[in-house]
Amino acid sequence: MKDFINVMKAVSDPNRVKLLKILQTRILCVCEIQALLSIAQPTVSKHLKVLEDAGLVTFKKDGLWVNYQLDNGSRSPYAATILENLRHWLNDDEAIRTLLERTPNVSREEIRPRRGFPPARQDCAVCGRAATAWKAPVMVHDRSGQ
Repeated sequence: MKDFINVMKAVSDPNRVKLLKILQTRILCVCEIQALLSIAQPTVSKHLKVLEDAGLVTFKKDGLWVNYQLDNGSRSPYAATILENLRHWLNDDEAIRTLLERTPNVSREEIRPRRGFPPARQDCAVCGRAATAWKAPVMVHDRSGQ
């Protein structure tokens, strides 16, 4: 009964249901989910943990990235049933439809610079010198002043 309750609690939150729906389309990292749902990163992480504990999502690390995807449902028959049925549910909901239309276009490479982490090689916008290190959002020069 505990597994059943965990799965039902996991899908009782609208943002978690939206998260499951967008993960039906592709594998996503936290920053992409955050951008799509317009909620804070710690909130996204908490939602993902609840879904993971219920056997609905799983993750795989790829360097610095943590990629989330739907679980195959092998850990819980309740999770498997919800995931299968959710594919057919809520597709006519306008908010879900809008999210699903936006999902293919979200890109971690485009999100990351907007969050204060510029590309690896960039010149200082103030003086034009090459940056040696970045501490978002401030550029730091080497000690020689060059």
